[in-house]
Amino acid sequence: MKNPDNLKYSKSHEWVLIEGDTATMGITEFAVSQLGDVTLVELPEPGEEVKAGDAMGTIESVKAVSDLYSPVTGKVIAINTDLEDDPEKVNDDPYVEGWMAKIELTSDNFDNLMDSSQYDEYLDSLD
Repeated sequence: MKNPDNLKYSKSHEWVLIEGDTATMGITEFAVSQLGDVTLVELPEPGEEVKAGDAMGTIESVKAVSDLYSPVTGKVIAINTDLEDDPEKVNDDPYVEGWMAKIELTSDNFDNLMDSSQYDEYLDSLD
């Protein structure tokens, strides 16, 4: 599996696309493979503050319920409401159609994030 080079990744398997002062985030293909079929995504409401590393929602699948962690610090400005009726978009296309939230950044500290090659090495270390 090839992780997109234009994204940053967290150890909890979220991805983030940083464009100016806005970050779009979701979960990685690896996370999707571990979860199985996603049946429900619960996201924070727009306007909520989130902090890098803190839980910001949940993902339910046929296998488990897992916390969703924010990869960045900021304020949620949009959520992917399509996931309410169509959560399998996360399985089908985690990096485009399956995005979860857009966050207005209030911190530019991204020390906790990895680029795609670092994330690939991290995944290899899990074996």
